[in-house]
Amino acid sequence: MDLVIRDVRVVDGGGGASYRADVGLSGGRIAAIRAQGDPVTLTGRRVLDAHGLALAPGFIDMHAHSDLALLRDPDHSAKAAQGVTLEVLGQDGLSYAPVDDRTLGEVRTAISGWNGDGSDIDVDWRTVGEYLDRLDRQGIAVNAAYLVPQGTVRAYAMGWDDRPPTDAELGRMRRLVAEGMEQGAVGMSSGLTYTPGMYARDTELAELCRVVAGYDGYFCPHHRSYGAGALEAYQEMVALARAAGCALHLAHATMNFGVNQGRAPELLALLDAALADGVDVTLDSYPYTPGCTTLVALLPSWASEGGPEAVLARLRDGATAERIRHHLEGTGSDGCHGVPVAWDTIEISGVVDPALTGFVGRTVRQSADARGETPWATARRLLIDDRLGPTILQHVGHEENVRAIMRHRVHTGGSDGILQGAKPHPRAYGTFPHYLGRYARELGVLSLEETVAHLTSRPAARLRLADRGLVREGYRADLVLFDPDTVAAGSTFDAPRTLPTGIPYVLIDGRFVIEDGRRTDVLAGRAIRRATG
Repeated sequence: MDLVIRDVRVVDGGGGASYRADVGLSGGRIAAIRAQGDPVTLTGRRVLDAHGLALAPGFIDMHAHSDLALLRDPDHSAKAAQGVTLEVLGQDGLSYAPVDDRTLGEVRTAISGWNGDGSDIDVDWRTVGEYLDRLDRQGIAVNAAYLVPQGTVRAYAMGWDDRPPTDAELGRMRRLVAEGMEQGAVGMSSGLTYTPGMYARDTELAELCRVVAGYDGYFCPHHRSYGAGALEAYQEMVALARAAGCALHLAHATMNFGVNQGRAPELLALLDAALADGVDVTLDSYPYTPGCTTLVALLPSWASEGGPEAVLARLRDGATAERIRHHLEGTGSDGCHGVPVAWDTIEISGVVDPALTGFVGRTVRQSADARGETPWATARRLLIDDRLGPTILQHVGHEENVRAIMRHRVHTGGSDGILQGAKPHPRAYGTFPHYLGRYARELGVLSLEETVAHLTSRPAARLRLADRGLVREGYRADLVLFDPDTVAAGSTFDAPRTLPTGIPYVLIDGRFVIEDGRRTDVLAGRAIRRATG
């Protein structure tokens, strides 16, 4: 064997009882497993004494925003140190492929709060396949799969207009989605509170989902509301998937804002009914109550029609800005999930312009009070001065909902981690150890074995990965060793970039990415293309 992991507690990802064994790796795969008491002793060129540690499949982050971070930062300890060995990119309907030159510039501005403006990256790709090739050519820290972003596709095909597509435009969108799937994407994402994806009606989405279904992919929507009308929005996505015959994965499935406190059981009953009716549905969530998005995402959809430059023009116009304020504070904008914005729950977590870092770590109301102006005046100033760049933490979640949702049998883990900004959400650096340390060990919401299954075999099944997600002979040696007694997220809201503890080893393709708790220089990740494993 290349490596023998000796006397380890195997938590194999299947959800069953753990057991002690020696595990041998060879050629990037799990070559042999010998349970304690087996008379055959494995030998290898290297032997790792893992007494006191647990061995699990590498964790799969079903909702990641590392689309540029993987290229910008080869170290990528934010995810590697958590035991993440695969991230799913292209989320929330907006990413960097497929694009033409015009669309690329618009998308860079629109999601600069997620990934920076991208000016430091040589974007030498335009198609999904070229983007995946770039990941492979450059070398990346962890594996990456990709979803075709429906909002980007719509912008490419018909701009940022709030109108139905013509037959020709719809045909072009179908072709772009099909090309992305043929080039290796695992499905399609939508951001239905983000422009321009939110301008699509269900009939348009269903047409694109039928294309995805033809390639055995899945639809991953950030649906139309996580606040007022959240249950109706979930039901809308279930009905759409049923009509299109497409597998469904619900992104960051939460029930937020005061109107949804304690209502997670209603969502779970909806899911159970869909599953009983034959709908192929899964979901992901992160183990924290605050959300994270961009400040511009809160604006009403009409204010974002036409793209980023049109948004900035409306913000600069006094009368139009007052109309935006009324929708935000009075009626509740669709961008803020139909709930009037509470500025004391909106904390600025990052800005693009370093001159504006004084706003980071404070709520909009706190900054407004310090400046002697209204919260909207502060928010408007930030959006204009930072060219729509600010990211925010939105303190609107409920712990009882978080716990109830993570228990569900089709639940998976997704960090929704935005790595950009001076004070990112701690979920970016802490989601997976937080599941293990806080919710499994300390609170007992799930057993250790159940928790690992949620983070490994379940997402692997959704991604149709035949040789990942379990500790089984013949499977890929994407593995994490952690101490069940000490594993914990180091990241907090005050120190969000602190790395976790209790995860001394992470392997991808049988190579150490984390060794003795430190990041190696190994770039073992690659693009994981649909149906190729």
